[in-house]
Amino acid sequence: MANSTATVVATASLRSIRVTPQKARRVVNMIRGQRADEALRIAKFSPQVAVSEDLYSLLNSAVANAKQKNPAIRDASELWVTEALVDEGVTMKRYRPRAQGRGYQILKRSSQISVVLSDDKNYRKPSKAEARKAAAKNAEVTEGEAK
Repeated sequence: MANSTATVVATASLRSIRVTPQKARRVVNMIRGQRADEALRIAKFSPQVAVSEDLYSLLNSAVANAKQKNPAIRDASELWVTEALVDEGVTMKRYRPRAQGRGYQILKRSSQISVVLSDDKNYRKPSKAEARKAAAKNAEVTEGEAK
């Protein structure tokens, strides 16, 4: 259902979720490239409960953002998960006492999850080089019109 004029792109992100990035990637890899309604189902019924509850609310937020940008979008079946990333967040360091006066470090990791929904299945964010070329082209066009 991609519009010929412009593609709707909606993003949502979640920061400092107390789940290790490795566990979060297991669920996020399952939803990447899926329709948004299918991704919601996968997130809701995924066995990794700690991640799936937060990911479900994140996907709902992204769908709501898309509906806000374009009121013509009726439901999540018109959107695709074009990008889903899990990055490492802040790591809390804790120490556990061990034998002979030693202390072992315990790392409590957190994650940052970001999701991009689009009504075009093949949407791809332009690279920095492509963005620079487009900006230079627009600058030339506006310069030519100004003369």
